[in-house]
Amino acid sequence: MKKISMILMAFALAITMSQCKKNEGQTTSNDEVVTITLDVKQNNSSKVVVNPASGTVDFETGDKIYVGSGGKYVGVLTHNGTNFVGNITNPTENQPLQFYFLGNVTPQETLSAGTTEECSVIISDQTEHLPVISCAASYENYVSGVTAYSAHLLNKCALVKFNVTTPSNSPICVTGMKNKVTVDFTQNTMTPSMDGEGVIMLPAGSGENVEKWAILLPQEALEEGEEGSAYSRHGDYTGIRPTIPSITNNGYLSQGISIEVNTIVVSEVPIGAINGLFTINSNGDKVYFSQGNLQYIGSASTPYWRFAEKQWDYFGVDNQGGASQFIDRDLFGWGTSGYNHGAVCYQPWSYSISDQDYYAYGLSWADLNDMTGQADWGFNAIFNGGNQENQWRTLQTGEWSCLLLSRPTSSGIRYAKAKVNGVNGIILLPDNWDESCYSLYLPDYDKTPFDGNIISSLDWESFFESNGAVFLPASFNNNNTGGIYWSASGYNSSNSHSAHYMYFNNTNASADDGYYSHRYSRLAVRLVQDY
Repeated sequence: MKKISMILMAFALAITMSQCKKNEGQTTSNDEVVTITLDVKQNNSSKVVVNPASGTVDFETGDKIYVGSGGKYVGVLTHNGTNFVGNITNPTENQPLQFYFLGNVTPQETLSAGTTEECSVIISDQTEHLPVISCAASYENYVSGVTAYSAHLLNKCALVKFNVTTPSNSPICVTGMKNKVTVDFTQNTMTPSMDGEGVIMLPAGSGENVEKWAILLPQEALEEGEEGSAYSRHGDYTGIRPTIPSITNNGYLSQGISIEVNTIVVSEVPIGAINGLFTINSNGDKVYFSQGNLQYIGSASTPYWRFAEKQWDYFGVDNQGGASQFIDRDLFGWGTSGYNHGAVCYQPWSYSISDQDYYAYGLSWADLNDMTGQADWGFNAIFNGGNQENQWRTLQTGEWSCLLLSRPTSSGIRYAKAKVNGVNGIILLPDNWDESCYSLYLPDYDKTPFDGNIISSLDWESFFESNGAVFLPASFNNNNTGGIYWSASGYNSSNSHSAHYMYFNNTNASADDGYYSHRYSRLAVRLVQDY
């Protein structure tokens, strides 16, 4: 068991090996491999969970200990749930073995047994695992035939609690910290230093005085940083790194260092975008939505692409039937961006009853934003969306699903069915939506009827759109009973002729992987721009 506290942590390393005795100070010859087993005699508690009362952090299956001997790296041992087991190559006779636990962070260098004299690890990302750093020399010199060795593993880090105040749910970054450990096998040392600006990234979580634990390397006390020396991972909030006291080996600071990250960074909203930010995956990546559904104005003397002026605007099925290129449209076959990307049907007015004619880049498995990306409608220059190519894109099916079902929001609300200005549809609430803005009936419930939330155009503009909300009209049919929006994801299964979509009606809302449509179907498109 490893113990991070004001006392040193010790355990016995029982090492079993069987080799012939060699001359003093000499390595084994001919790249002889020695099998080592270390019995650390501890429970199987997850190393991810630190016990604040004691500072203990337990080994778990997969943990690795790197071994040095004679000034060189000689091998790595891996925990199998009970013991550390592995091979070392040519250990030096009558010298101690050196053991290094590097917190399961992969060394930056490629290690070669018998050759590598130095390696380093960066412990910046502490959002899931706390990378405990420790090392020891064996009490006994290595001697062939001797089967038992022991060591006193000493921590080269401290466990520190931060009391974080932030409205941001993303990981919090603290700059100016030593975050790099260099192992010198020739000197048997572990030296802490700084990599770049020295960032330590703490776990996600928001609120008042949220406890976050981190591993800090030994360093002198740091004065308070400048604005921006602490910030949320996604850049939407910033603050000041507090004063950091001197950090020593085996330190354990449980009182908590207060850090406040609550100044909103005003970022420029893209032209043609709604000002709300929406998380689209587990990495925390965010997007802006366009101001309305995508439209192709084929009736103009020079046809062009634009976004609908109002979020509830749609043309209706009867107004865009047939294959005429001179009709205004906002329902499209899959991948009909107008670029000749390899599909038979690539023009916005294209029509065929064969899904194969709509394959992006002529490939059944390709998504819209694969290859050149030109199969995605967002590759076009959008007249009222910046009017430059390759600024917008279509969401993948997993991103649609995250928006509806799993993204974190400050209010806990992600969407609501509604009738806005008399139009049925679904409202997407931004990540920072304040539920006090407007009382919604049964949000995040797919069976809520549209008329459960009846919102006037004035209320929409005053309380919703001004606060970043997005409205997707039910534009799939003329009676405004359902909405189906393309994703960029082809359906790569036995139904490779199909593609995924997001849909909703009066009793349902889903973007599940199991939903797909013929690629020749004419569906709505709502584009996003990455934050």
